[in-house]
Amino acid sequence: MEASAQLTGTRKKVRLLVVEDDTAIREFLSRALTESGYQVDAARDGETTLAIVADKVYDAFILDLGLPDMDGLDLIARCRAQGHTAPVLILSARRSVDERVRGLEQGGDDYLTKPFAFAELLARLRNLLRRSSPAAAESTRLRVRDLELDLIRREARRGDTLLQLTTQEFALLEYLCRNAGRVVTRTMILDQVWRMRIDPATNVVDVQIYRLRNKVDLGFQHSLIHTIRGVGYVIRES
Repeated sequence: MEASAQLTGTRKKVRLLVVEDDTAIREFLSRALTESGYQVDAARDGETTLAIVADKVYDAFILDLGLPDMDGLDLIARCRAQGHTAPVLILSARRSVDERVRGLEQGGDDYLTKPFAFAELLARLRNLLRRSSPAAAESTRLRVRDLELDLIRREARRGDTLLQLTTQEFALLEYLCRNAGRVVTRTMILDQVWRMRIDPATNVVDVQIYRLRNKVDLGFQHSLIHTIRGVGYVIRES
């Protein structure tokens, strides 16, 4: 039997801890990840991190190795000793093969070198979260109300109606469904669906949303795709 993932607006947000001593990078990641739908806390050093994780449980860590008070690998070891098993994405300027291997062998689950593209960081983070959640990793269907996406056949149905979507429209609908209940901005859609840098002022997203809404909502009793004026778009049950 194929597993299914019921995505709704009440889904619990994934909680992340960003550990980075560079203020600009820390603030950028906190803002960008929050806009991507995650619940984000941040720390600038190891001791602050240990104090935070003593009281909270996180779904994943994004951690710099070059912290001002301790080596990031030592911090990972201390967090593991406290029973934290969440995946760790190492973010470091240490670029040599030996350093990357050492990071992966000593507690890191993935390793991304600086400078980095946020789209790649986001993709790696999602991969780690999928790997740490077997049920999510096995899911081949997404569902919002009576809309169902078959990710194997790349088909979308609204009730009994097969929707005739282009490849780009399906990718856009899949992204909306994976973020069901969350408002996604035009910049997020351009970054994650088109996978390229496009001027956010372009109307390409609005045009595609218009076409997609005509196929997903037109003729049905309940609309699923909603515009949040001045912010972006959201797919939700009501």
